[in-house]
Amino acid sequence: QVQLVESGGGLVQAGGSLRLSCAASGRTFGVRYMGWFRQAPGKEREFVAAVTWSVGVTDYADSVKGRFTISRDKAKNTVLLQMANLKPDDTAVYYCAARAGTLSDFRRQEEYDYWGQGTQVTVSS
Repeated sequence: QVQLVESGGGLVQAGGSLRLSCAASGRTFGVRYMGWFRQAPGKEREFVAAVTWSVGVTDYADSVKGRFTISRDKAKNTVLLQMANLKPDDTAVYYCAARAGTLSDFRRQEEYDYWGQGTQVTVSS
């Protein structure tokens, strides 16, 4: 089993920046993909960004492309989400997810095996 713990959320003003961190522990050897999803009140959980563990190929939702950057620190078993130029629409609970084995679509949350508890990001206008 893999455990994921998110951190770094908080309250920021529009235009500000935050960096989220997701630390993986447990049986992480087989994890090949890690991603970020978010869920705003009254909305479905949506894809934000993902990265392959070995090569570092990334994918982003159109709504965050150019503002968010996903990366991974292999030595620390950690994936980061650097968020810049935040907007009120970015307000949501952000979840880290991991996939052990193959994955065909970075954006499909059903393909991920493990999930963190989430961290709240609130962007004020």
